[in-house]
This record gives sequence, C-alpha cells and structure tokens, in this order.
Amino acid sequence: MGHSAVPKRLNACLRGRLRRFFGGRGGNVATIFALSLVPLALAAGAGLDYARAVVVRSHMSQALDAAALAVGATNGLSQSSMQTLAQQYFDANYRLDSSYGTPSALSFPATGAQSFQITASDAMPTTLLTVIGIRTLQISTSTTVKWGQTKLWVALVLDNTGSMCQSDTYPNASSPCPSPYSGSKIAQLQSATHSLLTMLQGAAANAGDVQVAIIPFVKDVNAGTGNVNASWIDWTNWNATNGSCSGGSGSTQSLCTVAHCSKSWYTTKTTCQSAHGTWYNAGTWTPKNHSTWTGCVMDRGTNSGPDASYNYDVMNTSPVSGSASSLFPAEQYSNCPQSLMGLSYDWTALDNKVDAMVAGGSTNQTIGLVWGWHALSQGDPLDAAALPANTTRYIIILSDGVNTQDRWYGNGSTQSTQVDARMSAVCSNAKAGGVVIYAVFVDIGGTQGNSSVLQSCATDSSKYFDLTSADQIVSTFNAIGQQITNLHVAQ
Repeated sequence: MGHSAVPKRLNACLRGRLRRFFGGRGGNVATIFALSLVPLALAAGAGLDYARAVVVRSHMSQALDAAALAVGATNGLSQSSMQTLAQQYFDANYRLDSSYGTPSALSFPATGAQSFQITASDAMPTTLLTVIGIRTLQISTSTTVKWGQTKLWVALVLDNTGSMCQSDTYPNASSPCPSPYSGSKIAQLQSATHSLLTMLQGAAANAGDVQVAIIPFVKDVNAGTGNVNASWIDWTNWNATNGSCSGGSGSTQSLCTVAHCSKSWYTTKTTCQSAHGTWYNAGTWTPKNHSTWTGCVMDRGTNSGPDASYNYDVMNTSPVSGSASSLFPAEQYSNCPQSLMGLSYDWTALDNKVDAMVAGGSTNQTIGLVWGWHALSQGDPLDAAALPANTTRYIIILSDGVNTQDRWYGNGSTQSTQVDARMSAVCSNAKAGGVVIYAVFVDIGGTQGNSSVLQSCATDSSKYFDLTSADQIVSTFNAIGQQITNLHVAQ
C-alpha cells in the first residue's frame, strides 16, 4: 500500500463526519455553532482594537505631557504662540504611524493663572470591528499642568568675568567681549536667563508673587551709580585714589600729601638730590566729584582684611552706624560689571539688565553670593520688603572658574584658597538663614575638574551642576526653573 493512501482515507472520513455534524438534528447544531462564532469574533476583534486603542492613548499621553511641560516652561507667550508650541512638541513626540489614525489639532483653551489643560484626540481606525460597522474608535486624553510653588524670591548671581567670553570652540577667547558671539558662555548665559525669567514670570498666580534679582559679579559688584548719595557707601578708599594733586606729586592721596623722592629709596631731600632724584614737597589732594564713580563696590571689612569680629563681608547684616567696616567701600574698578538689580517683577527691565551684561575682570564668587543674599534681605543696601508668607528664597549662582581675587587676596589669575574660605562662609551663613542655593559650574571640556567650593555651596547634591559645555547652560537653567516652580503634570 502506498503512503498517500492513508491521508486520503482520513480526509474522506473527516469530511464525512463534518457532513453528519452540520446535517444532524435538522441543522440545529450547525446553526448554533455558526451563531457562536459571531460573539467569539466580536470579542476577538474588540480585544485587538482595544489593545490598539490603549497603545494610541499611551503615546498621545506621553507626547501631550512633553508638550504641556514645554509650554509651561515658556509661559508668557501669547495664546496662539503657546498653542503653536504645544502642537510642535506633540507632533515631535508622537511616534505612531497613520494606521493608528492621525490625531486632530490639540485643544488648548485659555490658560488660567496657575494651571492650563491641553487635550488630544484621535479617531483610530478599527480592524475586526469593521465587520459590525464600527470603523473608528474615538480616543481622547487630557493633561493639566500646574505651578505648585507660586511665591518665590530668586537672586540670580551671574558670573561676568573675562573667561565668560570663551566658548567650546574658542576656549582661549580674550576679554572683554561687548558683543559676544552666540556660542560664548556669556551669550549662552543670557539666553538661559531669559528663558528662566519667562518660566518664573509664568509661575506667578498674582503680580509680585514671584520676584527676581539680577546680581552680575566679577571681583566687585556694581551697586549702581544711583546710590552715589547712599549713606551705606564708604568713600574713604575711593577718595584716596581718585583725585588730583596740587603743590606736590602723586596719583594717590598718600603720595601727594607726603614729601617724597622720585627715587623712593631715598627718604631725605639731601640724599634724594645728591642721587639726582627729584624731591617733592607735600601737596594738597582733591578727590574727584563722586558723580564720576562707576558704581563698583568691594568686599566689606578693613583695608587689611575682613572684620574678624563681625565678618561683614560674608553676612547680610545691614550697615551699623559708626562702624566703617560695615559700610560698602566704593571702588573705581576698571572692569566694573553691569549694575545689579534688586528684587523686581518688572520682567522687561530684568531682561534688559541681562542683555546689558559684558564679560571682563577677575573672579570673586563671594561678593556675588553675599549681594544675592542682600537682595533677599530687609534693610540696606537693597532693602527688600518683609518676606511674604509661604515664600521660598533661592540663590542661583553660575560661575565658570575658580576664585582668583577679592579686595585682599589673590592675583586675578590663579585660585585663591583665602577667597574660597570666604565663599564657604557666606554659603553656610545664607543656608543657615533659610536660603536655598543652586550652584552651576561651567567647566568647558572638564579641564578644571569639579569645583568643590561650589559643590559644597549648593544646598544638596541635587542642586549642584557640573557642566562641560557652554550649550548646557540653557537646559540646566530650564531644569532648575522647573524644579523651583514645581511645574508638573497634574493629571
């Protein structure tokens, strides 16, 4: 017998049994079986299409969350611009192909003061459900974004030193750079700060709930020439180095008012002239008008060093009557930075202040931090209001280098451990006073290594950022802004 005979017999047998099954009992069994296939097919079709719907809804939700957070981070735009931005982010993050349908344009109603909602919908084509006339399934999902913290005081302590002219491409660029190119650290900082200001503006439920101070720093800070008559300015050093000498010789008060030889090692007129030097009699020193002051102030203390008893240079203590070391000493620093701005919610003025920053000078992070703390404190010099209830105070410091010079220590080119010590003190004092500190270190290419003093300055490790590229400044400021405004997806 051939091998093919067995399958043929089995097939014939099977066909016979099926004919008897469908033909038995007057066709009832066949009818029941056929009818039972309908719900089974519907169940299978519904299960498959439901699974597809779950996939669509999940992808829409993820894309919608990304769109909502992007809009929340750039709030302050017009309604139409916000909707356009949301659609762009949604389209960029929605990954399913057209077989799952094409989501309609996002629904973006008018935003509220503290939250806004965006809705996405899709008419998803069905597969097996089409047999019963269900050709699409309507899928919809919404996302609500809220700003959880709406009362903030933020001091932005921003490095304006010469090295901020540098970039990833030109790490040795010279300074100052009044018109920095787009890739430079100072230009990236300006872009990042504008973005952060927009985010902070959007987080305010009411005008004034969020206020920001801008504190550019180098070796000095610029308190602003408008404070020329302020009682808290000490003019002693400025008067002694800015003026003219009559009846004598010297570019400073100390040289002008004391008789001396042009050859400084001779101390008497006789020896001076015997050595063919010129003897100058004591003259009269006349300080320049204070209107010529550029606005710069140095660290508080004495000429010989910080006031060891009160440590005014690392405290937010207001000036004390009769205490010269508690005043803010004026200086005519050649690289005086852009003037600072105390707490404000004039967002245009804040943006203008950022645009006016120019990089040049040496680094003293201590003075930037202490003035950031002053901006968040009552009393002179910046006279903040009483802290409103439920308001959190932040200092965000960004610097691209090590401390190189303050009023007393350092040469402006190499790291000064003495300045580092003063910085550590002000950070500890401000944090003890309830200020939360974020610290950002811009270390192009990682050439300087970690900044231990900035790292320890931050309130905790999550608030310290070590950047190795200038273009990371924008994303870092956006991340900080999202954290401090508690911008989050609510549902």
